Amino acid sequence: MHMLIGALEKVATKYAPSRALSFDVVHIFKTLQLIENNGHVSRDLLCEELGLGEGSIKTLIKHLKMNNLIQTSNRGTKMTNGGKAIFSELISSIPAETILPRCSIALGKFNHAVLLKELSYAVRSGIEQRDAAIRMGGTGATTLLFRDNKFLMPASGSRGQDTLRKEQNIRAILIDKLKPQEDDVIIIGSADIDRKTAELAAKNAALLTLVNHEKHN
Repeated sequence: MHMLIGALEKVATKYAPSRALSFDVVHIFKTLQLIENNGHVSRDLLCEELGLGEGSIKTLIKHLKMNNLIQTSNRGTKMTNGGKAIFSELISSIPAETILPRCSIALGKFNHAVLLKELSYAVRSGIEQRDAAIRMGGTGATTLLFRDNKFLMPASGSRGQDTLRKEQNIRAILIDKLKPQEDDVIIIGSADIDRKTAELAAKNAALLTLVNHEKHN
């Protein structure tokens, strides 16, 4: 996994004397996800889904091509075998996601939850995840650990009360859509701007958790 995260970070590194990049690792992950889901993507779709301008998308595609993760044609952009291999490994750690309505544990008008497999031990207080979400323009992130069939806040410990005991509707959505198992992590990214910002906020927090996990291994 360390090499995979490093590959994404390399794509998000500027090449002198280029200007500072307006995209990050999360935009690269989302680009690969869009290609996987659609077969190929256009620049217009990337602009719409990533919230980036045409110039930034052009540079993003250039960097992805330089690192042999994608190839382009008249039909659009699609992944190379190398890109598919990297994405397959990443999505095994972040295998599910869902939209959530406003509730007491989510922080914004728009909320997006992602699942991280078996990484509860890699989460400390949840502050790092919150900050990663804010960097994407979100209002923050709520991090939950799934232990003993309960959704717990990071600081509560395994004996804490289920955080969603009064939010049975939200609990049912997370169980049905994400299907968490013991020691999985759920990160809910929130935003007041739009759903795409909430999604990027959640995924940036998830990727940060993977990076921090690898650094401490």
